[in-house]
Amino acid sequence: MNSKQAIPLRRDIPAPGAGASAGSLWASDAIAEMIRALDIPYVLLNPGSSFRGLHDSLVNHLGNIDPQMLVVLHEEHAVAIAHGYAKVTGKPLAAIVHSNVGLMHASMAIFNAWVDRVPVLVLGATGPVDAAKRRPWIDWMHTAQDQGALVRDFSKWDAQPASVAASYEALLRAKQIALSAPAGPTYVCFDVSLQETRIDAIPALPDVSRYQVPSPAVPGRDELARAAALLSGASRPVILMGRVSRSSEGWRQRIELAEKLNAQVLTDLRAGASFPTDHPLHAAVPGVFLTPDAAATLRAADVVLSLDWYDLNGTLQQAWRNESVGAKVIQVSLDHYSHRGWSMDHQGLPPVDVFMPVEPDVAVPLLCAACTERTSALRAPKRPMAMPPVPEDGTISIAMVADALRRAAGTQPVTLIRVPLGWSGEMGHFRDPLDYLGMDGGAGIGSGPGMAVGAALALRGTDRLPVLMTGDGDYLMGLTALWTAANAGVPLLTIVCNNRSFFNDELHQERVARDRDRPVQNRWIGQRIGDPDPDLAALARGLGLQGLGPTDSPSELDEVLARAVAAVREGATVVVDVHVTPGYSAAMASGMTRSHEDQEGAQP
Repeated sequence: MNSKQAIPLRRDIPAPGAGASAGSLWASDAIAEMIRALDIPYVLLNPGSSFRGLHDSLVNHLGNIDPQMLVVLHEEHAVAIAHGYAKVTGKPLAAIVHSNVGLMHASMAIFNAWVDRVPVLVLGATGPVDAAKRRPWIDWMHTAQDQGALVRDFSKWDAQPASVAASYEALLRAKQIALSAPAGPTYVCFDVSLQETRIDAIPALPDVSRYQVPSPAVPGRDELARAAALLSGASRPVILMGRVSRSSEGWRQRIELAEKLNAQVLTDLRAGASFPTDHPLHAAVPGVFLTPDAAATLRAADVVLSLDWYDLNGTLQQAWRNESVGAKVIQVSLDHYSHRGWSMDHQGLPPVDVFMPVEPDVAVPLLCAACTERTSALRAPKRPMAMPPVPEDGTISIAMVADALRRAAGTQPVTLIRVPLGWSGEMGHFRDPLDYLGMDGGAGIGSGPGMAVGAALALRGTDRLPVLMTGDGDYLMGLTALWTAANAGVPLLTIVCNNRSFFNDELHQERVARDRDRPVQNRWIGQRIGDPDPDLAALARGLGLQGLGPTDSPSELDEVLARAVAAVREGATVVVDVHVTPGYSAAMASGMTRSHEDQEGAQP
């Protein structure tokens, strides 16, 4: 990548005297030092009076460095940026949200992080717990009896410490729990009165090295032996590669296991890249729902190894609809430790013959060592990348956008941070764990821009081109997150695949109309984003980004994306508006619009 991308992150420099702490000390100074000790490089925040004490300490006591503030325009973006950063690095950033109202703003992004099992440290504040200290009106509105209850059903842990010593422990525990598998968001709330309490000295900070994340669990000897025996003796093993790390070593070990077993492999667009999609053992194009080829591959299996696969039961039922699952199933996952009663993100309960409650990266090398090499050939023919079809009406398909992006990037590796729902697995191959980062977890529209900023922040200084491919609905809901990238000098390319509609719901309305024998021509009403058409590139320019488009001619696509990629290589944050043909793959359209009646008779 261009050397300009390796420059230090742009930041606001405090006035002289900051960080000297020559005058009085405050409890928030101690809390700020504890945050620094946790090795949190950035805090994302939308300013709020409830944490004005902590804000001052981060600026005037720590000097706005380690951690550095990044300003966001909405609290949801603060958590989404931390979410995107964690998807690349596996490490948490801190998102600071204002009182109960900021936490409510942030709650959608917290839910996304919860379902996606990624670590985020959410810090908050409340108006004075002591009612006698509350200012009239505003402090009363911004004080909650139990603020953590707002997100307790979709976070791993929360606390509201009442002293500096308790704050130290709460922050240590919050990071430790957030990072312990299965990872997730935690929340610590600081009383404004505690932050603004004068102290004589900073209490000694604890030794952070003594509060590390526990070592990963290893599978039991019997479970490992049973799993290895099933896989070694299988005739048609299939591996479902699900939620795994971005580790290059883990990637290599998964390939080694699949090749030793001669097992066919399926991957999932909901999760990040987990296995090379052009490998001869990769049996079908990845998707959110099974394609017919993937369903046939899975149904033919006699042993299925699930490596923390999203919705294992739902996937098995797509292959064995209305019948008992005919294969032996080995489940490698810790996800059951995150299951609660409020949210149904745990999905259906799958039938499992061997359950190994460990992380996939732990189990894979142990299984590889324990399994006997299989020699019977199951290798599928290597599939060439599909050439994008040109729509008959002369419009641009998403496949054409993907193809033009490859040409514009050339030999530079691309990280697809997200792809739109119209993306189909044959539109590109993933050959590295950072080639694709997966979806947002909770399917909360508007999350893409914020997550892209966080991922691009994590990728700064690498040789990778960070690219968000998103729909116009997601972009319009979350576009102000991109201002933070421009403000901080974070290079990022956003390609808006603009079908001028909330198209997913057009398909739903068409399905209902067909079921009720009503006119499908009305499916667009209440869905289309037009009359007037939002100028997406102008909106980007209004936020200080480079905005290109709209582009609706295939002949212009290569030139526009080449300009965009060149600008990102020079350090710019760029948005390209491309008008695309509405449409999803057959598997996506069928899966998204399946009715309740379609599910009747399925075996539990």
